[in-house]
Amino acid sequence: MNGVAQPAFVLMWSSAFIVGIIGVGAAPPMVVLLGRYAVAGPLLVLYGLAVHAVWPRGRQLRHVMVAGLLMQIVQFGAFYTAMGEHVSAAVISLVQGLNPVVIALFSGVLGEHISRRQWLGFGVGGLGVALAVSDQSNFTWLGLLLCVIGLLGLSLGTVYQKKFTPTVDSRAATAVHQLFSAPFAGLLVLLSGNFHISDPGRFAGALTWMVLINSMGAFLLLNAMLRRWDATRVGRLFFATPVTTAVLAWLFIAQPLHPMTIAGLAVGILGMVLASRRTPSGATSEALVPAVGRPELARA
Repeated sequence: MNGVAQPAFVLMWSSAFIVGIIGVGAAPPMVVLLGRYAVAGPLLVLYGLAVHAVWPRGRQLRHVMVAGLLMQIVQFGAFYTAMGEHVSAAVISLVQGLNPVVIALFSGVLGEHISRRQWLGFGVGGLGVALAVSDQSNFTWLGLLLCVIGLLGLSLGTVYQKKFTPTVDSRAATAVHQLFSAPFAGLLVLLSGNFHISDPGRFAGALTWMVLINSMGAFLLLNAMLRRWDATRVGRLFFATPVTTAVLAWLFIAQPLHPMTIAGLAVGILGMVLASRRTPSGATSEALVPAVGRPELARA
């Protein structure tokens, strides 16, 4: 497992940005979102039942639902729409990678300390994003705003989940997140009024990959690694996803790798490293790993 799992996970995680762009090229972003949750949600519930996951109830279930809306509907709704605005996969991956930096900024909610090194990391990470988008010919302010909204959805959802549902079984939480998000994605489809799928075959292929590889495969592999290794070791893998995403985008969907994009990725990753330095509680290092995938949050 040691020799294959880590590169496999990086490739699986990075591929989500590529297949997302393929998906929104074949169907409206909200239709892609609905398709993903409508299929992945029930499959993850079946998986949770098969492994005897402990399901949240009552107030705890409501908190899981709120976290799910932030991490699924707000995050991916914004990111998929940004893809429709021609924001490159590399830039979206880099912005998502700033999640631990934003969590550090929200650390007052959790009573945690932000070091000078982490503040420096935030500034350096922001500079990296600025460099990466500076030579994007299709760059729009709307696309960048959507990326920021997606990042806030992920970060706020992670903080909310850590504060209100720290003991929920991660397998059950992931299933609830996606199943509960499906009707909200359907509502967004209705509000957008855009239902046309221009390329059904391409849409079906992208959706299949999203469900089996991104929603299920990457999640299962992440949990397997976290059962074997500590969160900091696994978290360092996320430093590799922006560069891997950029290379995959260049290879498979012909998104160019401009010199400023490469420079922005390098600077952004440096910011991520600085911001993820372990605090006295160790929380910021662990923030690199999605909260729904951490085994210390599971009771079974």
